[in-house]
Order: sequence, then C-alpha cells, then structure tokens
Amino acid sequence: MTDTFAQPPELALQWHRAGRKVAMATVVQTWGSAPRPVGSQLVIDADGAMEGSVSGGCVEGAVITEAIDAIADGKPRLLHFGVSDDDAFAVGLACGGEIGVLVEPVGTALPLEILEALVAQRAQSTPVAYVTDLQTGGARLEGPEDHAARFRLDRSGIEPDGRTFVCIHNPPLRLAIVGAVHIAQHLAPMAQACGYAPYIIDPRPAFATADRFPGAVLMDDWPDTALAQMKPDARTAVVTLAHDPKIDDPAISSALQSDVFYLGCLGSKRTHAKRLERLAAAGFDETALSRIHGPVGLDIGGRHPAEIAVSIMAEMTKSLRQGDGRS
Repeated sequence: MTDTFAQPPELALQWHRAGRKVAMATVVQTWGSAPRPVGSQLVIDADGAMEGSVSGGCVEGAVITEAIDAIADGKPRLLHFGVSDDDAFAVGLACGGEIGVLVEPVGTALPLEILEALVAQRAQSTPVAYVTDLQTGGARLEGPEDHAARFRLDRSGIEPDGRTFVCIHNPPLRLAIVGAVHIAQHLAPMAQACGYAPYIIDPRPAFATADRFPGAVLMDDWPDTALAQMKPDARTAVVTLAHDPKIDDPAISSALQSDVFYLGCLGSKRTHAKRLERLAAAGFDETALSRIHGPVGLDIGGRHPAEIAVSIMAEMTKSLRQGDGRS
C-alpha cells in the first residue's frame, strides 16, 4: 500500500470526476536498493501534473512521459528502470537498484467502476486488494481471504506465476494507549515511527496534554467511551498503562468485545492474575482472557520506561506480522 491510507486512489478518482484525464502509476516490483517500496503510487494527468511518488524523484520524469502517452492511447505500460548509484544516493540510498512500474489509464486499463469500488472500500476501512494481470489486464478487487499473508504483512507484489500483481490496501494502523503515563510518552512516538496513529486516552486532563504527546490524538473521556468512539477494528492495538483498575478495566472490557489484533496490559504477574479474576467475574471466558498480553511486552529484561515501550512495540509488531493465536 502507499505510505498513507487516503491518497492516490482517491485523488485519481477526484481528478477524473473533475474532467481531467488521469493515469495511475504503481511500483509492482523492485530489485536491489529501490527508492520506493512495491505498492507506491503516482497519479498523473494528461498535462503532466502529478501527485505521489514511485521513485523519490529518480525516474518520475520518465514515468510522467509514459503516462501521458498511455492516457492518449488508453493502453497500460509496464516499465522497467535502473536506478544508478548517483541517483540512489541523491534520494538517500547507499546504492542503486531497479524498479518495475505499471501505468494504467483510468477508464480503460483501470476501469472506473473498479476505482470507485476501491475508493469506497478504503473509505469504509475495509481491507481490499487491487489485482491485475500484468500481461493481459483484467483488474479486479479481492479480499483478505484471498491473500491472507499479504494483508498480514502489508506486502504488495507479484504472485509466483510472474504476472499477477496484487496491491494491498489495508486500513490505517491505530494504537489506543490508555493511561497518559511516562511509558506512554515513549511508546507514542515509537508507534508513530512504525506507522500507527496513536490515541492517548486518559480521563485525567492534566495527564493527556499536547505538550506531553505531540502529534497524538488526545481523548479525555473514560476509556470505554473513548474506544466506542474509535470503533476498534482488526488494525487497532490497545495498551493499558494506567495501572488503575478504574481506568484500565473498562478499556480491557471494551477491547475484548472488539476485533483488536493486540491487547496488552501493564502490571506484574500478580496484578495480572487479579485482573483476570475481575474480568472472569464480569463474564469473560477463558478464550477471551487468553487474548490479553499480560504482563505487557516481550521479556527483554527492560526496566526503564523507554525499554518497556520498546518491549511493547516489539510484541505488537510480532502480533501484527506473525500472529500468535491469542488475538
């Protein structure tokens, strides 16, 4: 997918509806030290205006030229470029590589109804794969049941047949941090660096402030209310750090009734045992309780807040990318 959830497909559709002739360029394959990952996209119109990136600037000019020709004749282009060492260095890479770029004019190679359906599913935060045959075309949309591993890893690419390209469009990753404590101040920027949108939830306004959590969404409601507003899904993680059952337990209960892929709770083994007793008394069965990672984080021996944050981020990543049978 692209670096952010709402960009090239929506823009391509917007430009088309405004009467502009448009093409979409997508990185379909890379070799070596490519400037942009597979799935990166660029939108180009017939006048050469463009938004997005497929190479960080190395080959954009050539792609735009090919896209203008593709718009004119309505036919797709499968392009291959070598990125020289000098060009790669200019965009921050140590050495060059090669990239394959598919250019698809909207309305022909990329059917309008497919683009509209893709944008609609993205707007609903529905995981969707754009699939096309690089040799014959025939774009279509498929779901996670067809490409489970690719969705789990956020990995677009060409299938083993060498011709079927799958572009993964996953909803954004979100992390709800309950308890605006010192660990949270380290965890939030780590999560941002890993592609998550952090939400800081704490009913104590003095804790969840913009100064302490720059760039995060601040919510001073009680956690169950805040999570209800967030509507957690399978791309959402929840971490409770308040170390206060009055704050943590409502968040845990809400998370257990959702599809969150990770639920981690701070506290010692003794604290966690008492937590499980309370939740069992509230009606949660063993299967539900087994979803909780407690004590939170991988056991890396860390004791300082930043080290605990590292362990939490590592365990979240493991759950997202590998799964562990618990969430």
